[in-house]
Amino acid sequence: MNNTLNMKGKVCIVTGANAGIGFETALALAEQKADVIIVARSEQKITEAVNKIIEKSGNKSVEGVVIDLSSQKDLKRGAAEILAKKPRIDVLINNAGTWFSKLEYTDENIEMQFAVNHLGYFMFTHLLLPGLSKSDDPRIINVGSDSHFNGKMHFNDINLTNKYHGLRAYSQSKLANILFTREFEKRKTLKKLSIYCVQPGLVKTNIGLKHTVSLHSIAWKLRRLGGVTPKDGASTSIFLASSEEAKGISGKYWDKSKTKKSSRRSYNKDDAKRLWLLSEKLCDIENYFLDLSDD
Repeated sequence: MNNTLNMKGKVCIVTGANAGIGFETALALAEQKADVIIVARSEQKITEAVNKIIEKSGNKSVEGVVIDLSSQKDLKRGAAEILAKKPRIDVLINNAGTWFSKLEYTDENIEMQFAVNHLGYFMFTHLLLPGLSKSDDPRIINVGSDSHFNGKMHFNDINLTNKYHGLRAYSQSKLANILFTREFEKRKTLKKLSIYCVQPGLVKTNIGLKHTVSLHSIAWKLRRLGGVTPKDGASTSIFLASSEEAKGISGKYWDKSKTKKSSRRSYNKDDAKRLWLLSEKLCDIENYFLDLSDD
């Protein structure tokens, strides 16, 4: 029995899709004949990725939009550009992630990993809700990590200015992915919206080689030797985007195309609410769900 949906003509957006897990996710969806928009910050890398996906999939309905996910101003511009191209969105895969060994700030004075890995998901989803609301089966997939098991929300110093460490910042941002997913499920005003958080596994990508000090770079090279391929790492995101079986199983944490328990802290309802309110404040959002409802 084939439980895969007919993806032909479905509009799928994948962030960070110029390489790694995001590229493999976008390629697989293109092979299923979906209309794919890939998002990344480099026009050259987007062009190369789009051409490669079209060549491999034979699907010409693949295009790219340049967005710097660390910039709230650019997120607004890019989301408007996407909605102008595709008024209806069926699948949003918040895949893009970053790593910084040293404390770096965005233009909004927010620590870079928290800004890209969490607020980027939070704000981009909000901005694209008008398009998602037009789909019969809208799905939002947040790519998280089991690194969240080591994570803790530092609400009194969200930028970790007093004791910054790349791993502390990363695990905090990945915990935020799950808290966001759970709180979104609790607050959503459109029942048809499904949201998922995914653990792709330890994947052989270059995320640990960028914006890093030499010692961390060496450690990542050694650690990723035991990792799975980006294609394997993308499998659960692809499953959630295109499986009939996953429909409506919303607000859960997924690994190897099955739900699983996340960390104890990820079930903290007070932290989830506190993170949501802080995220709205940091993104200057007054009405997250834009008065969209099933009525």
